[in-house]
Amino acid sequence: MKAFNNLFKNKSKKQNKEKVGFNWIPLTSTSQMKVIKEESKSAPVFIFKHSTRCGISRIVLTRFENLFLKKLQDFKVYYLDLLKYREVSDQIVNEFQVNHQSPQLLVINNETSVNDTSHYDILSTDIASFT
Repeated sequence: MKAFNNLFKNKSKKQNKEKVGFNWIPLTSTSQMKVIKEESKSAPVFIFKHSTRCGISRIVLTRFENLFLKKLQDFKVYYLDLLKYREVSDQIVNEFQVNHQSPQLLVINNETSVNDTSHYDILSTDIASFT
């Protein structure tokens, strides 16, 4: 039985080497919108809006994190706790002309939202296509 468990344990470790965690950039202030827009001039920037009270949002957040392969680790991904920073969420709606959703993923490129998805559709987003 130990050999059986080790077989799956090693397989799991191998998969973890292919995937990488990334560091969320906390989005906590409306002044960060200028930074995001500036950064989006040279590379796409992601904004993940998350409701800490929503089970679907938690599931999508976890699965979204698992989508990031090593080759995508350099993307900037901002994380917004929209319940705690509602004014930032409101500014995102105004700045990028999108409807409020939760969870929601926006891709900002050249100061514009070029992709806006929500709920489980976030998991279908081809992240690599924005490179």
